[in-house]
Amino acid sequence: MRFDLTDLRLFLAVVDAGSITHGAADVGLSLPAASERLRDMEANGGVQLLERGRRGISPTAAGEALAHHARVIQRQLAQMHGELGEHASGLRATIRLVANTASITEFLPKRLATWMAGHPQIDIELKERQSIEIARAVSGGLADIGILSDAVDTSGLILQPFAIDRLVVVLPRDHALAAAKRIAFADILHEHFIGLAGGALQDHIDAQAARLGTRLKMRVRLRTLEAICEMAACGIGLGIVPVSAARRCSRSMGIAALRLTDSWATRKLSVCIRSLEDLPPQARDLFEHLAATKP
Repeated sequence: MRFDLTDLRLFLAVVDAGSITHGAADVGLSLPAASERLRDMEANGGVQLLERGRRGISPTAAGEALAHHARVIQRQLAQMHGELGEHASGLRATIRLVANTASITEFLPKRLATWMAGHPQIDIELKERQSIEIARAVSGGLADIGILSDAVDTSGLILQPFAIDRLVVVLPRDHALAAAKRIAFADILHEHFIGLAGGALQDHIDAQAARLGTRLKMRVRLRTLEAICEMAACGIGLGIVPVSAARRCSRSMGIAALRLTDSWATRKLSVCIRSLEDLPPQARDLFEHLAATKP
């Protein structure tokens, strides 16, 4: 069943006018051409779409269904043309932003919200990636702005400080390790863990375990940092989360947080671009906003 946009416009015009003659005139077709198109639509669909009577034209049940979908398509086309028109006239723009897990969950929402509230015509295409992938995306022009850690090679990129991301171990306050306050990652690898169900942060943690020649004994993987803290408070396993998330959950969930002493657990996050001159004005403004705003 193949209908083009002219077929749909004609069909709606005929249904609305109750007449093939008037409907054809409304879309700029001759009566023979309109009649042939309507016959082809019914033949291709294998179903009668119009009832032809003395009082004019009326849609069958199948015709009513087609008219409904045709109106939906017309509204979507109008919306598409409107949005493309905004882009063409420079009224609307999209900024491609890639960031790691900690940035997206802990730091970016508040800073991004204040900027976007003042720029209602700017959309953000936000993707979560590992820092090494972020550096490649910005260098290769696949993203306008990136937020990454200092653990990767950022040669050729322009960087500004964004935030300090410290990872901590969360566990029940009555856990045997809770009094330690600080601990090395290697000293807890025998424990069971609760992790994230994918994402750059969990990939980073898993990679550190692999560097030590082991895999974390994962009891369950969850979708949010808050869920990890909640499960850790119940003694299901240890979790590793940004310190800001641990602080947010500590009072309500009764968890303790141990600072990881490993160098990889304290990361300086930077906002980066390839070239200030090549950035569109809106993206340059966002870059400067993210670099200037502190948590």
